[in-house]
Amino acid sequence: MAARILSLVASIVRVVFAVIAAVLVVHAVFVLFQANPANPLVEFAAGWRNSFGWFTEDLFTPSDPRIAEAVNAALAAVIWVVAGSLISTLIVRLAPSSSKVNA
Repeated sequence: MAARILSLVASIVRVVFAVIAAVLVVHAVFVLFQANPANPLVEFAAGWRNSFGWFTEDLFTPSDPRIAEAVNAALAAVIWVVAGSLISTLIVRLAPSSSKVNA
């Protein structure tokens, strides 16, 4: 039973981290293609970028600020996917092995 619960928790972690990464990628695409910053969807994605991708702001600074923001936001997305995968793997490894004893 504990193994099933931990497996479910690992799946939830992977999904949550993947959703965060997906919104960060959408933000990168919006910036790259100069989406209207006043659009509610663009504002939503930018808010997620500020909340979940702040750690890569101004990491790379090419001459074109659009390219810089798109690359930095995409890098944050990759980091979220990798972190989600690592954390979910660790959670699954915590699960007790289900060995059945034949009587």
